[in-house]
Parts: sequence; C-alpha cells; structure tokens
Amino acid sequence: MLPRVYATAEQYETHTGAAAPADIDTRLVRASTFLDAQVLRGCWYAVDSNGYPTDVVVAAALASATCAQAEWGFEVGDTTGAFMAGLGNASIGSVSLGRSVTAVSGADAPGRQVAPAVWDALGSPDLTPDRFQRGVVTW
Repeated sequence: MLPRVYATAEQYETHTGAAAPADIDTRLVRASTFLDAQVLRGCWYAVDSNGYPTDVVVAAALASATCAQAEWGFEVGDTTGAFMAGLGNASIGSVSLGRSVTAVSGADAPGRQVAPAVWDALGSPDLTPDRFQRGVVTW
C-alpha cells in the first residue's frame, strides 16, 4: 500500500515562495507519513476510500500542513531524526553542539518534531467542527 501524500511540489512552491528542492517528492511523502502518525491519526474528517479528505477546505489545510512539515525538515536540515542520533555532544572548531545524553535515539531531534506552522494550518478558522476535529492521541 502506497502512503498518502497530501501535497504536491507545486503546492510546496506556492507555500514557501521558493523553488522546490530536487527531492521534494520524497520530502512530501515523509512529511505526510509523519503527520499521519503523529497528528492526523487523532483527528476526524471525512475521507474517501483511499483515506484522502473529501472536503476541499480540509484537503487544502492538510496540503498546507504537509508543506509546512516538509519545509521544517529542510530548514532544520533533518527530515528523519538521524542528525546527531546517538551523540551527546559534538564539536567542530569553536562550535559545540550538545544534547541530553539520555535522549539520543533521534526521536527528540528537530526533524522528528511537529513544525509549529502545522498547528497554524490545522487551526484555521475555516476548519469548522463539522469539517475537521483535532484530537489528542497518547500512548
């Protein structure tokens, strides 16, 4: 089964105002999959038989959220959470980076965080409760 992808390269370019990177299709797949797992699985909205939103307003919000997540990964330089996984501290010349030595799996990396702009897209006043409901999933 192919993953759902909620945005296109053209939507990414419109969202960011910049040319899409060469690997934008991969980034959009990763962002969509990440949002499915971390955000959308706790939300309610009408979907078609493939799991895509049927409401155009919801589809636009998910596209915006996906573009925001893909852009976040590009900006922080890490789309997978692998950056510095397993490292507590690293130094290059006079620059020193540090992380908690108890949280080095990559799950706490910036690339594995929900981009703040995702919440902006999913908090749009156009997403009325009859169209979209955010939820909270804990495990």
